[in-house]
Amino acid sequence: MTTGVTAGVRARVLAALVLTTISSQFFRASTAAIAPDLITDLGLSAQQFGAANGVFFLAIGLVQIPVGILFDRYGPRRVTTALTVLAVAGAVWQAACTSGVEFLAARLLLGVGCAGSFMSAVLLSSRWFGGDRLATVLSWVFALSQIGLMLATMPLAAASAAHGWRTAYLVAAAVALMIGAAFYLLVRDTPPGSPPATTRHETILDALRGVTQVWRTKGLAPVLAIHTVAYASMATVLSVWAGKYLADVHGLDAVQRGNVLLAMTAFQIAGTLAYGPLDRLFNTRKWIIVAGAVLSLFTLGPLALVAGTGLWAAAALLCLHCAVTAYGIVIVAHGRSLFPAHLAGRGVTTVNIAQVAGSAGLPWLTGIVIGLFPDTGGGYADGAYRAAFGTIGLAVTIGLAVYLTARDAKPRG
Repeated sequence: MTTGVTAGVRARVLAALVLTTISSQFFRASTAAIAPDLITDLGLSAQQFGAANGVFFLAIGLVQIPVGILFDRYGPRRVTTALTVLAVAGAVWQAACTSGVEFLAARLLLGVGCAGSFMSAVLLSSRWFGGDRLATVLSWVFALSQIGLMLATMPLAAASAAHGWRTAYLVAAAVALMIGAAFYLLVRDTPPGSPPATTRHETILDALRGVTQVWRTKGLAPVLAIHTVAYASMATVLSVWAGKYLADVHGLDAVQRGNVLLAMTAFQIAGTLAYGPLDRLFNTRKWIIVAGAVLSLFTLGPLALVAGTGLWAAAALLCLHCAVTAYGIVIVAHGRSLFPAHLAGRGVTTVNIAQVAGSAGLPWLTGIVIGLFPDTGGGYADGAYRAAFGTIGLAVTIGLAVYLTARDAKPRG
């Protein structure tokens, strides 16, 4: 941890990082709770609505490398603040749009605006807290960011019902603007007394050479492999198929499904906090990640292989899956350790591309698998979801097999 910096200063920096990630999480999930209103008011088809959500993540993925270059050249404080302005503009545009095409474009702009939030948290945490405490600090940031997901559920739905979804989005835009201002005022790129971390003397050609150097970094491929499937396995279960699985196979109504999904989210937060200090405790990152991946396979296995799993057993396995797959924060810490300071921005955003790609690709792949089974009119049968869980497990197995070739990145020595 950085010495000579008071606990109050570090707390302010941490608060700014948490608020920024809360805002990003809210906007990521802000369409689900008000989906019927959006679809009706804007005349969206199911494909357009799905595309509007997918394009948000596509935007994040496409700009990761440029954002990383800008982080290294100008610092995450300025870049993230500037991106927040774009996020605010995208949120305002969402509130004002009158067609599906406009909504799609607004979500694209909003995705670009949120593209630096989490990676700036990783980069700044490594500078302000760093060392063997990085995974622990990231666990706090990532766990608290889930407040954004919670705000995007019942509170957003209630606000939309009371005042309309357009007003709700305008309020969210105003809050995001205030968070952006707080980020700029409270955060500095490096702690007092530390050497500057930016590389403004680089030419554009130098910056691009740095990107090439990042991709050639020894040990990067195994980290990318496991990062592609770790978070995506949780997100595909929790955010895409769990609700429909519980409805189709176990006959749960909306309130009952919501209770299980809330429990899954709570387990995910608890898992994130639990994983945080483990790399320091055991002085290993690789084997914490391996253990997390293996445990996730143990939760997916019964869901994929056992026909007629009872409701309570299925709910318990789903909750445990969300908890054990939170090892992604340790992967982020492993990824950050691979890069020198002058390539840190490009490094962490490159690692993040894998997570974004997995989060987009695995839901698509499991959708294809489920679509191979007949829809009886009352939904899909247990076998379709077992195949989907098996597909997720296969993806994790492949990612784990590649990651096993990685060298450990011990927090201490």
